[in-house]
Amino acid sequence: MDSESHITSQTVLPLHGWQSAYELGYAAALWRLPRQKDKHLILNFGTGVSTTKIIPEDLPSGFAISPFLNLEGEDSLFIKADVYFRFNEMGEMVTESNKSAEYGSLKEQWESRCRTVELSALNKNNTSDSSTHTTYSSHLQSVKEALAAIEAGEFQKVVLSRSKHVTLPSPFSVTSIFERLCDKYPNAFVSLVYLPHLNQIWLGATPETLVSVDKEGIFRTVALAGTQSAFDTAGQPIPPKQALWTQKEIEEQALVSRYIISCFKKIRVREYIEEGPKTAVAGNLMHLRSDYAVDTKAINFPELGTVMLGLLHPTSAVCGMPKLPALQFIQEHEGYDREFYSGYLGPVNIDAETHLFVNLRCMKISNGVATLYGGGGITEDSVPEKEWQETELKCQTLMAVLE
Repeated sequence: MDSESHITSQTVLPLHGWQSAYELGYAAALWRLPRQKDKHLILNFGTGVSTTKIIPEDLPSGFAISPFLNLEGEDSLFIKADVYFRFNEMGEMVTESNKSAEYGSLKEQWESRCRTVELSALNKNNTSDSSTHTTYSSHLQSVKEALAAIEAGEFQKVVLSRSKHVTLPSPFSVTSIFERLCDKYPNAFVSLVYLPHLNQIWLGATPETLVSVDKEGIFRTVALAGTQSAFDTAGQPIPPKQALWTQKEIEEQALVSRYIISCFKKIRVREYIEEGPKTAVAGNLMHLRSDYAVDTKAINFPELGTVMLGLLHPTSAVCGMPKLPALQFIQEHEGYDREFYSGYLGPVNIDAETHLFVNLRCMKISNGVATLYGGGGITEDSVPEKEWQETELKCQTLMAVLE
């Protein structure tokens, strides 16, 4: 990749680079891909983050983050990579791309801050948040109403989520939490994104690929649903091969798989590979997972990633089946705005690859408060009290690294 700058690996480290951008008010994204060691950092020195439709063939290198409610696809945010770095597991810079000539003075200011910044904490806008999280009784009531709607034939499945608010200590270090997530969840996509125009930080470790296209043109997506604890009642890890799945969980995952296959059929893609379902461990949880792959070069369909993105989001794993009545029920009963939770995020056209993930197991940090999220698929076999417990398990993914 091109490099015109004189930044050295002694000047920029991944965490220092992100925190320097945060302190100076620049949009930034730091991430680590699943089952990899390298960390990636991009910064944008412009005055704002652009809103666009994510069409990788038309976009430069950058990082996308899209809200849950984005049916037309036009409300995604895109952080253009004015500078991009890749670091190995030792924190040494191995790739640098610099496209920020018009922001020379701003970049110099950031470089200077990188040399002196300490990985201490967030202190900006650190005031309390008056919002309240979803209560036990209100969530159970929503689940009961969902079950009644399913029995009435309105939809087969709906995914109901809840939020949970945690007041953060002052000072608080998000970069330390990012590192903990990288260590604790090696199979997840771990990301730390700063959106200065919204005064929001999004931090998470998601297990679910939405759309991925690598250098060889291999498209990938997954059907991930069904949830149980990865530990038994004695606190010991359950071997994946010994996991027992109920009919409810099997059918919930099958709905997601059938939806992906229906999308392939809609665009007449028949040459796909399907693997699974199999038990996949994601931190403190286990899920049922099926993997799908398509060779876009072999079928001469280079736009497959973009087309499938438009068809898949939001998947039945985060919304329901059929999509539109489930979405309407969510809007009427959840009682809060999911914002970027259960949307998608990830790098676009970085090293000739695009990797977008469903934004699960995440938290929003704003005004000194962390908002955590957890959801579960409601089907005719759901038990309201168990659905609440599932959301608690999912929130624990992030709570475990805050404690």
